Order: sequence, then C-alpha cells, then structure tokens
Amino acid sequence: METTAINNKAIKTFVKQKLTVNEKWATTALLRIFDCQTKEEQQIEATNVYNGIGFTGCDAKILSSFAKQLLYKGYLSPKQKALVMKKMPKYWNQIISISDIEKLKQQVAESLIS
Repeated sequence: METTAINNKAIKTFVKQKLTVNEKWATTALLRIFDCQTKEEQQIEATNVYNGIGFTGCDAKILSSFAKQLLYKGYLSPKQKALVMKKMPKYWNQIISISDIEKLKQQVAESLIS
C-alpha cells in the first residue's frame, strides 16, 4: 500500500492501538515524552510549563517516576507496565508529533497488509 494513501485517522488508530497492547511501544513512548519535559519538570515530577508536550498534571508524578525507574533500574513491575499501557494511549497525538511520520506511515501500511 502506498504510504501517501495513509490518512491521519489510520495513523491515530494505529498509534493508540500500539500504545494499548504493545509493551515496547508504551514504554518507549513513556521515555520519549519524559525526555521532552523540561529538566525541572523531570526533577519535581510535575507539569509546570505548557509547551505542548509532556504528561498531564494528574499523570506527571506517577509516569515521571516510572520513566525514572525504567531509565535507572531498567525495568518496571508487571503492575507498573499495565498502568503505563493503560495511560499512554491518551498521549497518541504527542507521540505522532515527535515521530518520523514517513516511518510511521510505512508501519501503518504494513499493518494493513498483514
């Protein structure tokens, strides 16, 4: 399938689905968003700058702590992973905005073929 034929709705659906069911996607997204936060936000585990990317106020503390644990210890517990996979789909738009859109379109096209 031609990647130019992939529309925004297909990309949104693909990304949300991956963030919901794929542990690697969810944890990578967690780390990518954490990395885009300001250093202060990372340290205090809160959202204090509106810059269009980052965790919501209610998710900032727990998701920042999970990201730090993943970075420093290299793992999350099964319960933590389940919570990450539950919370990350709401960040689909941010993930798309920081992704290589052509690579993402290719992945969507490949998923539609299989």
